[in-house]
Amino acid sequence: MEQLTQNLKDGAMQLLEVPFPALEPGHILVRNHYSVISAGTEGKTVKDARLGYIGKARARQEEVKKVIRTAKTQGVMKTYRMVMDRLNAPSPLGYSCAGEVIAVAADVRAFKVGDRVACGGAGAVHSEVVAIPINLCAKVPDGVPMQEAAFTTVASIALQGIRQADLRLGENAVVIGLGLIGQLTVQLLQAAGVKVAGIDIDDQQVALARSRGIDLALNRKQEGVESAIEGFTHGAGTDAVIITAGTSSTDPVDLAGVLCRRKGKVVIVGAVPTGFQRKPYYRKELDLRMSSSYGPGRYDPEYEDKGHDYPIGYVRWTENRNQQAFLQLLGDQKIDLKGLLTHEFDFDKAPDAYQLILEKSEPFVGIVLKYDLEKPLPSVPKVRGAASTRPNQGVGFIGAGSFARNFLLPNLKDRVQFMAVATSRSNTAQNVANKYGFSKATCEATEVLDAEATGSIFIATRHNTHAKFVLEGLKRNLNVFVEKPLCLTEEELENIRETYNRQSGQLIVGFNRRFAPLVENILRDLPDHAPKALNFRINAGQLPADHWVHDPKVGGGRILGEACHFIDLARYMAGAPFQSVSATAMKDAHDKWDSVAMQFQFTNGSTASISYFSNGSNLVSKEYYEVFCEGRVWQLDDFKTLTVHGKNSQTTKASTQDKGHAREMELVAEGFTKGGSEVIPFRESYEAMRATFAVLESIRNAGERVVIPTADQD
Repeated sequence: MEQLTQNLKDGAMQLLEVPFPALEPGHILVRNHYSVISAGTEGKTVKDARLGYIGKARARQEEVKKVIRTAKTQGVMKTYRMVMDRLNAPSPLGYSCAGEVIAVAADVRAFKVGDRVACGGAGAVHSEVVAIPINLCAKVPDGVPMQEAAFTTVASIALQGIRQADLRLGENAVVIGLGLIGQLTVQLLQAAGVKVAGIDIDDQQVALARSRGIDLALNRKQEGVESAIEGFTHGAGTDAVIITAGTSSTDPVDLAGVLCRRKGKVVIVGAVPTGFQRKPYYRKELDLRMSSSYGPGRYDPEYEDKGHDYPIGYVRWTENRNQQAFLQLLGDQKIDLKGLLTHEFDFDKAPDAYQLILEKSEPFVGIVLKYDLEKPLPSVPKVRGAASTRPNQGVGFIGAGSFARNFLLPNLKDRVQFMAVATSRSNTAQNVANKYGFSKATCEATEVLDAEATGSIFIATRHNTHAKFVLEGLKRNLNVFVEKPLCLTEEELENIRETYNRQSGQLIVGFNRRFAPLVENILRDLPDHAPKALNFRINAGQLPADHWVHDPKVGGGRILGEACHFIDLARYMAGAPFQSVSATAMKDAHDKWDSVAMQFQFTNGSTASISYFSNGSNLVSKEYYEVFCEGRVWQLDDFKTLTVHGKNSQTTKASTQDKGHAREMELVAEGFTKGGSEVIPFRESYEAMRATFAVLESIRNAGERVVIPTADQD
């Protein structure tokens, strides 16, 4: 199938041949009939992509700050490669479409194959087939044309702005910005019995609003706008202003403050700055509100991704119920879109539609893409790559997000033969396949596991899927590399160990810090026989409260998901199995165990103190290690500087931060293709995970010492 994408580096657009999206639980697959181009949101995205590097930097200043911070820690060249990978990746466009359901997940009951649906959200892209979670689709009533139903998500943005304005029958409102969302806002307000005035800087948009029966339409550039609104509201000022414009000017917000009555409301729907003049807002005690996209549930993974609805008795209008409400208005013919749908392009002419938007070569409002429903949809796209000529020596990838693209794949290239790659996003799978020469791109992990001539798999998905894919790989006698953590529960860990012991494949967990060059320097110096005292300080930094790592069912929390790295490194440096641990944690403002102090004892008398803190400053280095042994101290600062203190002091400085990813992939590739012993013995990875679970047990028991059995003691 084909999907519309653009290159963020130069803005080049193409219809990319991609695999079908995966049908995940709580989702449906929809064959698009029509999709809507948002001239404001998508037009800016395309315009920014076509800017030069300086223009991009000016348009994305917050992202530039992140790049600078990354360059300070990881080096300029490594950061440059990461940025280029992001810019060169094909990026999808679109968020509002309508089509026919062609498949439903086993747990979905609200939809069936053949249903006509309107869809929204990140998955509702310009593509022949899309995968949509159930809370982001709504059934289209009989008689509603599909090209009109495709506007549902865009219209839900307008509807949510009105709900935030909380207007009542007989009140009045001013809409600033008469583009597509503004015109829809006007119609919806009129359908609710609200008198509406509209303001825009474009004469054509003003004329369109007049032709469609708006009560008053004004050009912002004309004289007397304030007095006209004063007359429109009989001298009281408007009850609410809804700003649907998109601009870098503060004029819409300033004007709204002037036009509102006392105690009135200003609702921001469009992308406008809020550095407004204080006096009107202060004197009138105005209520300034933001409208979040399609409505309650937006950006909430529990609602959007997991399908957990908000009870209607507590949240009357969610984004899905907003979708349903608009579709019902269409079905009841209370809304007329015919004058707003100004352009229709065949899907294969989609780049022409964006060119029209950028050049403004003719007036436009609503633009839809029409899909060829007679076209057969092949499930297997063409990929640049060749079949493996070495049976069972090929490598498959399950997951290829930014970490895999920046740290795993580049270091494996030319060392292995890539076979199949699976990601949740079609365009990502296809891009990775083309870039690295995989013979197959897919969104189904089973197609990687069962790919002919594949002898090894790499797993770089979210944490909750690691154990499942590890077990599937081991049962097929494949070599398995999995990013940390190995699993999220002790039951999964024991199941993996039992399966590993029965099968012939290798199992490597991505504990890359073992392979950092400066860590290897320390290990070469350390005497094997002597006990060591290890002191690790990790300045981990904060994660947003809704980050998926915090979700116990998806990420497992930061101790399982991240601290296991340092627990494994302590086991490696100590050179002996764990004996016991005691740990205490400090909960953050979101009730998460993000800061923890761990004290380990090892069977050879070594000790390790690991302080994993999330409440520090990013001005301090992220990782700092000290090793004390036989009158010497090794101090490693953020994998950049190693200082050894003994009779004399000696400092080694690395040219760039190196956490061992390249060396790790070199050794893993050699081990998988040529055989030999595992570069990280599985028993050590197993012990590191057992120790991590013991840390959690100790925290739950107020720091009580927990004995950690070795693999031989079970």
